[in-house]
Amino acid sequence: MTTAPQTLDRAGIAKRIPHSGSMCLLDRLERWDAESIHCSTRTHAQPDNPLRTTGGLLVPNAIEYAAQAMALHGGLLAAEGSSPSAGFLASARSVRLSVARLDDIDGALQVQARRLSGDTHQILYEFAVSDSGARVLAEGRAVVVLNTPLATGAHAP
Repeated sequence: MTTAPQTLDRAGIAKRIPHSGSMCLLDRLERWDAESIHCSTRTHAQPDNPLRTTGGLLVPNAIEYAAQAMALHGGLLAAEGSSPSAGFLASARSVRLSVARLDDIDGALQVQARRLSGDTHQILYEFAVSDSGARVLAEGRAVVVLNTPLATGAHAP
């Protein structure tokens, strides 16, 4: 019997979320449990970051970093040998942003999410993206909707 790993590198993360190549924004799974996940990354500093615009990597993109941590959390919670539920980010609420850009942040970003509630249809997470000194750069709550035609790519009848 195998169990989900406690830490993962970028390749291991990419195998467990629907994002691949440069769109896999997380470098490392630091730790997780049934309620929370903590990842780290330095992809925000890469000049070829796919979310970067001519204005830089703007801080609202921290929500995508958090969403990928939530997707990884769901994948880690899935029963051994099963596929995780397909989901999409339905809303982000109470979002607070404390900087304008992420690409000028030194060191690794710390991406954390904590499951507040959920069922087979939706999950509510709170999230925070911090710098290596624990300064919160972005935080809020997000709803992930599961197993819907939009999430699975199926067409509604």
